[in-house]
Amino acid sequence: MSRSVPAARRSRDTEVWGLVHAERAALADDLRELTDDQWATPSLCDGLSVREVLAHLTAGASLDTVRWLAGVVRCRFDFDKQVALRLAQQLGAGPGETLDRFRQAVPSTTKPPLPVIAMLGETVVHGEDIRRPLGLRRAYPIGTVTALAEYYSGTDLVVVAKGRIGGLQLVADDGPFATGSGPLVSGRTVDLVMAMTGRAAYCDELNGDGVELLRKRCATPGTPG
Repeated sequence: MSRSVPAARRSRDTEVWGLVHAERAALADDLRELTDDQWATPSLCDGLSVREVLAHLTAGASLDTVRWLAGVVRCRFDFDKQVALRLAQQLGAGPGETLDRFRQAVPSTTKPPLPVIAMLGETVVHGEDIRRPLGLRRAYPIGTVTALAEYYSGTDLVVVAKGRIGGLQLVADDGPFATGSGPLVSGRTVDLVMAMTGRAAYCDELNGDGVELLRKRCATPGTPG
């Protein structure tokens, strides 16, 4: 019995890594023909262009626990400084190099001290931070965004999400996700994920008596996790 739990966890992690890799590959494909002006488009992350957010994703896929801890110490536990430093290291000389570095990171299973599902969240949420300002839409597999909605609804580990939706009932209209009780917030699962992670713009896509309360609770705009 004791051996079956780690084995089951490893199997689940392997499955989630497959989802991470699929989302990274889809994002890289969506960005392959951007112009220089499009790369400079402000993302949903305050003060960062879409190119800089992509570099942030590459940094996250290149940073193991030891390097993460070393960077935190080097930055005197200034986590914002650590994020900015790692982003700059992955930006490259131009947009083409930024994208090439991200493509190389697509199959990576390197991660900071976070659960694998958090890496999937980083990829999807920051992918939307990039896509929405560019007018790009992705038809996410419902299993992928449902897993993320369930994760974020139960944790404030990486971003405040569980706390943001307290006292609200969230119900997806395109999949099985549902949680909480109180004023209703309904819509696509991906829009619920983005709203619960603080992206107020996605409240425009949602319906129900609880939407305005959720909008007020959203940080505007988002920041890299």
